[in-house]
Amino acid sequence: MPPSPTGSASVVSSGSERMPLIGVTTYLERAQQGVWDVRAAFLPEQYLTGVTSAGGIALLLPPQDEAGADAAIARLDGLILSGGADVAPELYGAERHPLTDPPRADRDAWELALFRAAERRRMPVLAICRGLQLVNVARGGTLQQHLPESLGTERYRIGGGIFAETEVAIDGGTALGSVLDDDWVHVRSYHHQGIDRLGEGLTPAAHSDDGLVQAVVDTAHGHLVGIQWHPEEDAEDRRLFEDLVTQARAFAAQEKAGTR
Repeated sequence: MPPSPTGSASVVSSGSERMPLIGVTTYLERAQQGVWDVRAAFLPEQYLTGVTSAGGIALLLPPQDEAGADAAIARLDGLILSGGADVAPELYGAERHPLTDPPRADRDAWELALFRAAERRRMPVLAICRGLQLVNVARGGTLQQHLPESLGTERYRIGGGIFAETEVAIDGGTALGSVLDDDWVHVRSYHHQGIDRLGEGLTPAAHSDDGLVQAVVDTAHGHLVGIQWHPEEDAEDRRLFEDLVTQARAFAAQEKAGTR
């Protein structure tokens, strides 16, 4: 199939409906397989399943030279900023807390570049856990570096690879509210940091009962939904992935028609 004159990267399925290409950021970690012990791109399969079950095609975006971010985004229809290690506090002018993860400058720089490229293109973005925090920092906001100190609870990261379960209140008047259409949503979390000062242009869309911002949206600069929890861990509820794929499909169609 020849490339679209507008640069849209969507492909056509066996039917008439386009399947959007969704870029998903990944870890770059040491991994062992058989005799090999190397650094490798790594991402839990649940993210990929979330995209494909919603009708999209997932493409991995491991950390690399941020100079290529615009070229990568130009070939995509949507972006997922995935979970992972803490965002460097130096990026929001804070001193490093003793329990903040070691710096991952490669991932911070790459994902900031991807997000800014997606913003310039007004491309749909779903930011998950670390992704939400990265978006907040990119917009000039700050983070609480260790919630057990500021909130007095370990409720969001109980450890051992076990996701904490909690309920968050959804603001029905936001883009997130229109997607989830529930007053409260049961979610799975694994984080020890959270939003402090909200970034520019971001609207709170969900809170937990301790007042922590659990989600943000921005529809003035494209379609952005950021959530502090992990929807990929809930195979019974794919609404956020379905929304991203729907938005990405519309984005691709508008680019092809030259209406963006």
